[in-house]
Amino acid sequence: MTQADPLLAPLATLPGVGPTRAAALASAGLRTIEDLLLRFPLRYEDRGHIVPIGSLRPGTATVAGEVVEAQVKPTRRPRFTVFELVVSDRSGTARAVFFNQRFLAQVFRPGQRVVLHGKVEWTSLGPQFQGPQYELVDVTTVEDGESIHTGRIVPVYERVGPLTPKLQRDLVARALERLPESIGDPLPQEVRRARGLPLRREALLDTHFPPEGTSVDTLNAFRTPAQVRLILEEFVLFQLALAEQRAQVVVTPKPHRIVVTDAIRDLARQVLPFALTAGQKHALKEIVEDLQRPTAMNRLLQGDVGAGKTIVALLAAVVAMANGLQVVLMAPTELLAEQHARTVEARLAPTPFRAALLTGSQRSRARSEALARITSGEASLVIGTHAVLEDPASFPRLGLVIIDEQHRFGVGQRARLRDKARQPDVLVMTATPIPRTLTLTAYGDLDVSVIRDLPPGRQPVQTTVRPETRRDEAYAFVREQVGEGRQAYVVLPIIEDSEKIDVRAAVGMEEELRHGALAGLRLGLLHGKLKAADKQAVMQAFLAHEVDVLVTTTVIEVGVDVPNASVMVVEHAERFGLAQLHQLRGRVGRGAARSYCVLLFERPLSEDARERLAAMAETTDGFVIAERDLAIRGPGDMFGTRQAGLPTLRIGDLRRDQDLMADAHGLARDLVAQMPADALPRRLARQAWSGRFNLAQVG
Repeated sequence: MTQADPLLAPLATLPGVGPTRAAALASAGLRTIEDLLLRFPLRYEDRGHIVPIGSLRPGTATVAGEVVEAQVKPTRRPRFTVFELVVSDRSGTARAVFFNQRFLAQVFRPGQRVVLHGKVEWTSLGPQFQGPQYELVDVTTVEDGESIHTGRIVPVYERVGPLTPKLQRDLVARALERLPESIGDPLPQEVRRARGLPLRREALLDTHFPPEGTSVDTLNAFRTPAQVRLILEEFVLFQLALAEQRAQVVVTPKPHRIVVTDAIRDLARQVLPFALTAGQKHALKEIVEDLQRPTAMNRLLQGDVGAGKTIVALLAAVVAMANGLQVVLMAPTELLAEQHARTVEARLAPTPFRAALLTGSQRSRARSEALARITSGEASLVIGTHAVLEDPASFPRLGLVIIDEQHRFGVGQRARLRDKARQPDVLVMTATPIPRTLTLTAYGDLDVSVIRDLPPGRQPVQTTVRPETRRDEAYAFVREQVGEGRQAYVVLPIIEDSEKIDVRAAVGMEEELRHGALAGLRLGLLHGKLKAADKQAVMQAFLAHEVDVLVTTTVIEVGVDVPNASVMVVEHAERFGLAQLHQLRGRVGRGAARSYCVLLFERPLSEDARERLAAMAETTDGFVIAERDLAIRGPGDMFGTRQAGLPTLRIGDLRRDQDLMADAHGLARDLVAQMPADALPRRLARQAWSGRFNLAQVG
C-alpha cells in the first residue's frame, strides 16, 4: 500500500466530512478511509422485512409509509418535548414518537415517504414506535432495495460525538464506493484458500453491508468469512510484527558466551535443596539451552503459585555466574526482594558467589556499600526493586537479567533494566498464570516455559465462601488451627478506616480481633505504611512463629513463604480481583499440612463478584483461574493494555477470537521464515508496530 492508495486518503476527502466531523472522527482514531473501514459495526439489525402497518404487533419491526402528520407536542414538563410522526400505508396507521428532538420538525413533512425500524408498542391510539431508526426514501428506493438504512441487514455503529450511526453508515457506503477493483492484500492466497476466506476488498464490502441471506446471528457473533478474514488479518500483522522483533534479537550476537561444564553442574547441585519436579527440570533445560546460544535469551517462565520458579531462576543464575557474569534479579516489592535475598544468600553459601540487596529504602551507608560491591563485581547476583534501575547502579559484567512478577513493571522499566548491558539474556517470570491468548499477544516475541506441576506433598487449599454474618465461625476455625500449632493470615483491603469507603480496615481489625474473637493469641500487623525495618521485623516474627495470626493488607500478595501458615481469612473478598485472590491464597498451602482459605463477603454481590468467588471455590488451578479472569474482566482490565504490551486492536477481541490469535501466531512464524523481508505483509507489520498497534519494544 502506497501513499497513493485510496485507503490511505484522509476522511476529510469524503463528501460530508468537514473540519468538525473530521475532528470528531479523529478523536476516535479514525483519520483515513482504511481506519473507517477497519472499524466493525457494533451490531447488525435485520431491517430486510418491511411489513404492512396493519399487521404490526408488539416487538421489533420495519414499515414503510407516507408521512401524514409531523409535529412537536408540548408536555407538562419544562423543556421536555415530544415529536410525533403519523405514518400510514394502505393497511393502517402508526405513530412514532421522539423525545427532545425538536429539530425533526425541520426534517419531516406530510407527503414524504419514510421507512421506520425499531421497537413497536401498543397504545390506546394503536401501534407506536418509540425513537425508531428512520430514513426518508422515495418509492423506487424501497422497491429497488437500494437503501442502505432499511430494507436489508444494516450495520449499526457506535456513535462518535455528533456522528450518529446513520451518518456513519452513509460515510462507510461512500468510502466503499471509492474502493478500486483491486487492493493490496496482506493475507497470502494460500492462507485465504486454506481457510475459505474472501479477498480483502470483498471482506470489507460484506462486513459493512452483508449480502442477502447472511445470518444476523453469525454477523453478531462476528464469525462470517468476511469478518473472520479481517480479524485474522489484524492478528497476523500483529504476530508478524512480534516475529520481526524477535528476529532482530535472534540475529544480534551477544558479547558473552556461556558454557556448561561438569564443575558448573556440581555448583548447581550445591544450591539445590531438593529434587526438582518434572516441570522444573524441563523449564531449566530450556533456559540453559538458551543461555548457551550465541544470541540473547528472551524467555518467559510462568507457573502457578508455589510451582518453584525461583529455584529454577537461581540455577540459571548459577550457570551465568559460573561463566564470570553478573546477574540481576528485580522484584516488584521490597518485601519480596528481601525474601529473595534471604533465600538466595542461604542457597549460595556453599558457593563462591555472593549476593547484594539493593532497595530504595536502604540507609545511605548500606546502599553505598551495596553499590560498591556491585560496581566492583564482588556481588555476582544483585537482588533489588526498582532501585536497580537507578543510574548509579552500574553492572560491569551483567549477562543475565531476571524480572520477577514482570507484569508489575512497565514496558519502559523492563527496557531500562535490559539496557544496563549489551544483549543480556533476559528471563521474565510470573506467578500469575497468563491465558494462552494473552501469552501469544503480550509475550508473542518471547519463548515460553511453563511449570504446571507442584512440588510433591502439596495439597490443594480448601476454599470456602461465606457471608460476613458467619464471621464468628471463620475466626473460631482460625483459633482451632492455631491451637494445633499452625499460623494464619487475615487479609483486609485497606489499611485504615475511611470515610469514603465502608469496609473493615487492617488497623481496626487487628484491634478488634486482639480483644475479641482471637483474644489471647499472638497477633501481628503488617501493611504498606509501616517503615521497611518495621515490616521486616513483623515478617521475621511471623517466620519465627513468634506471631500466630498476621493481620495484613495485600502486601503479602506476592512471594511471602511461611510453610506453617495453614489458614487465611480474606475480609471483603468481593472487593478483590480474581488473580489477586488466587495470589493471596497461594500464601497458604506451602507446607505439608492441609490448608484452608475462607472468603468472607458482604452483600449485595455484583454479578462479577459472584463469578469471581465461585471460581475461587471451584478450582485452585491458576491456569483455569486465569482463563476465567480473562472472561470476566477482559484483557485490558486484566493486564493494563499499554503497560503490559497489549496491542491496540481495531477489530480483534482477545476474549472472543482466541482461536484466531493462535492461528495467526503459527501463520506469522511460517510467513517470516518463508517470505523475504520486503514482502507486503512484513512491511505492513513493521509499519503497524508503533503506529497501529501503539507498542514499544517489550523487554
